[in-house]
Amino acid sequence: MTKRYGKVNIVTGLWVMAFFMIYGFLLIYLRDFAPGKEQWIAGYANGAHFESRLAHVHGNLFSLLNIVFGLVLLNLKIPTQFAKWASWLALGGLLMPLGILSEVYLGLAPVLVIVGGISIFAATVVLAIGVGKAEEGA
Repeated sequence: MTKRYGKVNIVTGLWVMAFFMIYGFLLIYLRDFAPGKEQWIAGYANGAHFESRLAHVHGNLFSLLNIVFGLVLLNLKIPTQFAKWASWLALGGLLMPLGILSEVYLGLAPVLVIVGGISIFAATVVLAIGVGKAEEGA
């Protein structure tokens, strides 16, 4: 049962990572090749440009964390409830970078950023406890 949760985290992590890689290529284009790149560079260290880079970095980091969580869930015999909660909370952590993008492009409040940050932290704590309770020889 815990293997199903691990696989979901790996697949989702890989897809979200692919999205944020493409987004990173867009940011490179805007900085180096787009018409009006000088204006982009001038505002590079603050505001929407800074937030965009934060989304890119956190999107890839949290995707990688989901892949790692998935691999742990696949390879250790973690009690089902801990595996389930760690998996769902790690997936919820992906709301943080998506929340940053929703702030930048849609002007939404940073609620998703806060929920995602708390979720990935909680996932880490739950997974740590679950690994501590994992069956030996797993």
